[in-house]
Amino acid sequence: MTDVRSSEALQPPQRTGRLSGWFVRHTSTAIAALGRIWRQPFASLMTILVIAVTLALPAAMHVVVKNARSISASWDNALDFSVYLKTNTSLEQTTRLADIISQRADIESVRLVSAEVALTEFREQSGFGEALDQLQVNPLPHTLVVRPAASNTEVSMGLLNEELGNLPEADFVQVDTEWVRRFHAILAILERAILMGATLLGIAILVIIGNTIRLEIQNRREEIEVTKLIGASNAFVRRPFLYSGFWYGLTGGLLALLLVYYGLYALADPASRLAGLYDSAFDFLALDIGESFLIIGCGVGLGLIGSWIAATRHMRRIEPR
Repeated sequence: MTDVRSSEALQPPQRTGRLSGWFVRHTSTAIAALGRIWRQPFASLMTILVIAVTLALPAAMHVVVKNARSISASWDNALDFSVYLKTNTSLEQTTRLADIISQRADIESVRLVSAEVALTEFREQSGFGEALDQLQVNPLPHTLVVRPAASNTEVSMGLLNEELGNLPEADFVQVDTEWVRRFHAILAILERAILMGATLLGIAILVIIGNTIRLEIQNRREEIEVTKLIGASNAFVRRPFLYSGFWYGLTGGLLALLLVYYGLYALADPASRLAGLYDSAFDFLALDIGESFLIIGCGVGLGLIGSWIAATRHMRRIEPR
C-alpha cells in the first residue's frame, strides 16, 4: 500500500489542475485590480471620463458620416438624365424613342413624361394655375427621364450624356450630378480625417493610461520591492497593472457607447421635426453590434498596451536594495 501511495504522489499534476490554478490566479488579480480602482473613485472616474470622451468623439463623427451616407442613398434620382425633346416631337415619336433608349445595356429605366402631364404637375406645384389657364398652347415639351445603370462609370456617364444630347429629337439634356459627387468627396475627406483623429486620440489614451499606471507604480514602489525580494518575476509584478489598464479601457469604452447613444437620443426628436418639415421620414442610424464591440475592443486594447508599456518601462527601475 505504501508503494502505491508513493507512486501516486510522484505523478505529475493534471493539466486541468494547472488551468484551474491559472484561472484562479488571474481572476483574483483582476478582482483585486478592480478593487483598487474602486477605492479611488474620484481619480479613477476622471481617468475613465477622459478615455470615454476620447473614444466617443471619433465614434460620434463616424455616426454622423454614416447617417449622411444613408441620406445620400436616397438621392439616386439626382443621377437621372432629363432629356427635353423638341416641341415638334409627337407623343408617338417620343414613345418609340423611349423604347429604343431603354434597350441599351447602360440604361436601367426610361420614364416618359408627356407635355400634358408636365403642365399639370407644374400647375399644381407652382401656384400659377390661373396664369397657366390663359395659355393657348402648352409650352412644355415631352421629356424622357433616363436612369443610368449602376455599372456606369464617370467616363461612361459623360459619354451617355453626350450621346443623348446628340439625338435628333433632343433639344437639351439636363443632369446635375456634380453636387452629388462633391458631397461624396466631402464625406470621403471626413472619413479620412476621422481616421487620422482617431489615431491621434488613441495615442492620447495611451499617454493617459500610461501616466495613471506610472503613478500607481510609484505609490506601490515599496510593495513591488518586497515582492521582488522574495523572488517574484517582472511578469508577476506587472500583471495587476495590466488588469488595471484592462478595467480602465473596458469601462471607458462602455461609457463612450453610452455617450454616443445619449447623443443620438437627444438629437432624435429635433431630427424628426426637421424631416417632417420636408415631408420626409428619417431615422438615425446607430452603431451596429460590430461597431459597438470595436469601440469597446479599442478601449480594452489601448488600456492593455498603455499599461504594459508603462509597467514594463518603470518595472526595470525598481529593484530590491
